[in-house]
Amino acid sequence: MSSKKNEIMNKFDYLLINEEASIFSAIKQMDESKSKLLIVSKNKIFASLLSIGDIQRSIIKNISMDSSISVILRKEVHVAHVGDDLNSIKVVMKERRNEFMPIIDDTNYIVNVIFWSDLFEEKNNTNKVKFNLPVIIMAGGKGSRLRPLTNVLPKPLIPIGNQTMLEDIMDRFVQCGCHDFYLSLNYKADFIKQYLSNIKNSNYNINYFQEDKPSGTAGSLCLLKGKINTTFFVTNCDIIIDDDYSQILEYHKKNKNEITIVSAIKNISIPYGTLETGEDGLLKSIKEKPNLTYKINTGMYILEPYLLNEIPKNEFYHITFLIEKLRKEGRKVGVFPINEGSWTDVGNWKEYYKFLEK
Repeated sequence: MSSKKNEIMNKFDYLLINEEASIFSAIKQMDESKSKLLIVSKNKIFASLLSIGDIQRSIIKNISMDSSISVILRKEVHVAHVGDDLNSIKVVMKERRNEFMPIIDDTNYIVNVIFWSDLFEEKNNTNKVKFNLPVIIMAGGKGSRLRPLTNVLPKPLIPIGNQTMLEDIMDRFVQCGCHDFYLSLNYKADFIKQYLSNIKNSNYNINYFQEDKPSGTAGSLCLLKGKINTTFFVTNCDIIIDDDYSQILEYHKKNKNEITIVSAIKNISIPYGTLETGEDGLLKSIKEKPNLTYKINTGMYILEPYLLNEIPKNEFYHITFLIEKLRKEGRKVGVFPINEGSWTDVGNWKEYYKFLEK
């Protein structure tokens, strides 16, 4: 093997995963590498590509996360070959919004990897399909977890880089084609309105609705009855979701859900052996340092418009109350999974600082 080939393999080694690796380990590697696409290789020879979309579909199908990724790999993937014209590679990458494109030779050996940033100046927008739906942002909370800063600034206006949390969230939806925003306000409402009136961003068509007193994570939505007549998104104002929103919407529509909850795959490693016991405390099994996996509610949802009529007036009402009501009635509540690294709860200091360091 030439020194050049060794150099290429070492340079992109963090993107390589063996086809016998588990789905769980693939999610973990995506989070660590900050990539939503991995190169599946066997003995350093290209085998396939694995995307976060492949993993999401497998979780929705209830395939065990302990299963090998070999059971969920697509038969057809797009790669480039030695000698391919760079312009043609660029066209394919732009059409498919690829993070990168592996270059392989006649033996399927990985010769190079071309990244989006190598060919394009603009940031890669992960949303592959545009849509224009209303977005409700729950921005009325006091942000007590970010005190003392929120004693002065309302939580939605906490800075992230050169803009605020609120603008970051809205801009992610603007990239999808959404421009109609409904902001639920309470704490420091006038402050928020004044700030947004001064920035004058033509991408934002903002409508305000204001609760008289805190009414839970969904109580204020009753104020929008008759004002929204299409499928809509709801999001908290302190969470950042870095995923393909169009794929979440496609799942919602295809599955004919009434509500779709966006969930993050959260893993907790237990650094001890765990014991399972039965009657009389007799040992049934021992698991050494198990990994526990949960689906966490991120605070983003897709709802059908008629559900606004099912939210009671003048009551403290969490969105989880509505979800539980539908579940008990046997109605369709879907859960769309994203990897943990694609969700940031910037409403607490630890995650806020971590997000700033990205």
